[in-house]
Amino acid sequence: MLVKIYGADPTGEKRYSPTECIGAVKHRVEGNPDPKYVSTSFAERQNLNIRMGNRRMTRLTNAFSKKAENHAHMMAIYFMHYNFVRIHQTLRVTPAMAARVTDRLWEMSDMVKVLEDWETSETG
Repeated sequence: MLVKIYGADPTGEKRYSPTECIGAVKHRVEGNPDPKYVSTSFAERQNLNIRMGNRRMTRLTNAFSKKAENHAHMMAIYFMHYNFVRIHQTLRVTPAMAARVTDRLWEMSDMVKVLEDWETSETG
């Protein structure tokens, strides 16, 4: 895995100017992956889906999360909807159904029930 190291913020127009990459560090990641599933395309497509489907990931918009806690909550809602409620065009089912995590299509009310059940178990 290649981890890039960035320098200090640029002078001048800070919001639009990227910082300079001043180096990179290689970290060894081990395992036994299936070569047919090893591709940066999968990660890049997921990143694009998140950015396009969730404006909290886009800087300089009024929806951008400034508090980490609010951002974490929104990402949890996004992924719950993405995996359990939204039917994907190529799968023709939700990812949770394709992975056999659930056998039915969820609705938004099911997501609310999960949250309410969790809150009840935390206080009880």
